[in-house]
Amino acid sequence: MGAGPQKTYTVQQQPPAGSCHYRFTKDGEPLPDPKCTPGATSPAVTQANLAQTICRKGGYTKGIRPPASITGQEKKLNAASYGYKGSPADAEYDHDISLQLGGDPNDSRNLWVQPPDPGHKPGGGINNKKDPVETKLHTAVCSGKVTLTAAQNAIATDWTTALQSLGLG
Repeated sequence: MGAGPQKTYTVQQQPPAGSCHYRFTKDGEPLPDPKCTPGATSPAVTQANLAQTICRKGGYTKGIRPPASITGQEKKLNAASYGYKGSPADAEYDHDISLQLGGDPNDSRNLWVQPPDPGHKPGGGINNKKDPVETKLHTAVCSGKVTLTAAQNAIATDWTTALQSLGLG
């Protein structure tokens, strides 16, 4: 569990350069290093308060997201942690457990530089197949099909199999 949303954010220390190692599925989809990026949840989001947090109308994530002035610095440091050598514009500084699933907004255990998906055209900007998975899990949690904890655990374990492991895909 992380600290949760803060009024002001500071740049978080990242793992040492070169200490994190991407994993890849047989299809080449990137996965974070579970030692560096195991995921961290926000104490502000619980199964009991879903309607007031991640499932509320009008959204939740915009109001808790750290500013780019913080995440931009963290992204550079985390790219060094993972040894990412590609263009920063093609990689996403991504929450392992997304904010829409109650992931911690700025805990280094929940953030990683996600390289582009296979087949990405360099210079084409960020593309990743993880975002639709996050949205489907969010919908399932908010509709009561799966619990918050089950969705968080599934995506932190392997986002490429999260829907199937929960019987959603």
